[in-house]
Amino acid sequence: MTALANKVAIVTGAGQGVGRGIALALATAGAAVAVVGRTLDKLQAVSEEIVAAGGRAQPFLCDVKDAVSIDTLVRAVADELGGIDILVNNAQEVPLGPLSAVSDEAFTAGFESGPLATFRLMKACRPYLAKSGEGVIINLATSAAVRWDMSGYGPYAAVKEAIRLLTRAAAAEWGVDGIRALTVAPHADSPALKGWIDSRPEEAEAFFRTIPLRRIGRCEEDIGRAVAALCGPEFGYFTGATVPLDGGQANFD
Repeated sequence: MTALANKVAIVTGAGQGVGRGIALALATAGAAVAVVGRTLDKLQAVSEEIVAAGGRAQPFLCDVKDAVSIDTLVRAVADELGGIDILVNNAQEVPLGPLSAVSDEAFTAGFESGPLATFRLMKACRPYLAKSGEGVIINLATSAAVRWDMSGYGPYAAVKEAIRLLTRAAAAEWGVDGIRALTVAPHADSPALKGWIDSRPEEAEAFFRTIPLRRIGRCEEDIGRAVAALCGPEFGYFTGATVPLDGGQANFD
């Protein structure tokens, strides 16, 4: 598949889990991928995996909570890979727990790594996305925001819902530049999900029974390939929406 040939994509949090799956799928679709994160050995491993499969990838260190690091990243990717056509905001520190148990520091870290980082990266990448004429922003949200029971998920859902609203604004304001902006809300077999299953097995079992397809998505095959398709020409008139990649569980209406 070469629908994204000659495109350059940034994927944050790409060293593992959903970010890795998206990076692999974008590379398979033909994009050159900036594999972004904080742990160099993980980024190098994903980049090498892509290159070994015949794709193009390069690791880039970045702390998305730091504005200077973001600006440095965007300039480096544009210079070294020849532009930016796709931005995937996946990195996120998760402030899980009941309201009384989540500290100010954890909530602030969730905000800084989530909506603030998304806001900064979208603005920094905008000139390159506009120059592309077919720029795409994919931001990650969560179906935790529409759970039947919000207990223990309020701070996490709050930062993710802020990202959804920023996506809508980007779609409305930057569509004139040919930039599309979409949110995806995945369920995927990531390390974070596996940790949640281990810590809350009864809740996880009940949760899985509410998924119509009765399984969790695979990071590359189900989530990554869907993101790659959304970035392609077939979805060139699709923007501003939240796409639940969750086996039919969530209702964002």
